[in-house]
Amino acid sequence: MNKKIGFIGFGKMAQAMAGGMIHSGLVQADQIMASMRTEKSRTLAAEQFGIEVSAVNRDVAAFADVLFLAVAPYTYFEVIEEIKEYIKPDVIIITVAAGITTSDVENACGKKVKVVRTMPNTPSLVGAGMTAVSVNSEITDEDLVSAEKLLSSFGKVEIIAESQMDAIPAISGSSPAYVYMMIEAMADGGVRQGLSRDQSYRLAAQAVLGAAQMVLETGKHPGELKDQVTSPGGATIAAVSTLEQERFRGAILAAMDSCTAKVKELGKK
Repeated sequence: MNKKIGFIGFGKMAQAMAGGMIHSGLVQADQIMASMRTEKSRTLAAEQFGIEVSAVNRDVAAFADVLFLAVAPYTYFEVIEEIKEYIKPDVIIITVAAGITTSDVENACGKKVKVVRTMPNTPSLVGAGMTAVSVNSEITDEDLVSAEKLLSSFGKVEIIAESQMDAIPAISGSSPAYVYMMIEAMADGGVRQGLSRDQSYRLAAQAVLGAAQMVLETGKHPGELKDQVTSPGGATIAAVSTLEQERFRGAILAAMDSCTAKVKELGKK
C-alpha cells in the first residue's frame, strides 16, 4: 500500500495495529509515524517497530494519508483542535474510541473530512482481532477498501451501520474481558480438582478457542453445538443446568447492558 500511516497515540492497541500492518507486508515501517508523550515511549517504539516517532501531534497529522486517532475519548476534541489545520485535504481519519461519532469528528474539524469509525479489540495483539467499522458519507469505495486492508492485517473486519456502533464494545470490544474471567474461573475449578495452575489455564483457554472456532467454521447455531455436548443424564447437562440456575446468561446480558450504557455516557462528554 502506497500510503503514509499516522498514529496519534501509540498504546497497546495502536501497537497491535501497526505491528499487524508491518508483519503482513502491507506497509513498510518507514511508512508509519507515531506521536507519543514520553521520550521513553518514543525510543521503545522506534526500536521495536522501526517507525518514525515524534513528540508533536501536528507532525503526524501533516505526514499521514491515513490518520489513526488512538487516544482516550476524553482527549479527542483537544487533539483534533490541535491538528485540524495540519491534516491533508484527502486524509482518511480512523477513530479508535468508544462513543466518538463520525459527526463528532467532522464538527470538531469544522469541515467535511473522511472518517472511519472503528472499535477493535485486544486480541488484535495476536492477529486475532475483531474490528467493527462504520464510515461517513465522505468515504469512497476506494477509501473503504484501503481501510479494510489495513484493519484486516491484524484480524477480522465487520462493516456495520453507525447507528449500531454503541453496541459493539459490549459484544466484541470489551467482551474479551468476560471471556478471560470465565477462563480464570474454569482454571480455578481445575485447580480445586487437583490440576496444576498452568495445565488448568491451557485446558480452559484451548476449550474456549476450540468452541469459538466451531461456531465460526461450522456455521451451526451455538445452541445446536451445545446440545451436541449435552448427553441425556450426563455431566455436561448437569453443569449447564447449574449455569442456568445461577443466571449465567442473565449475568452476561446485564454486563452488556452496563457496557453499552457507559459507552453512550462517554459519547455525551
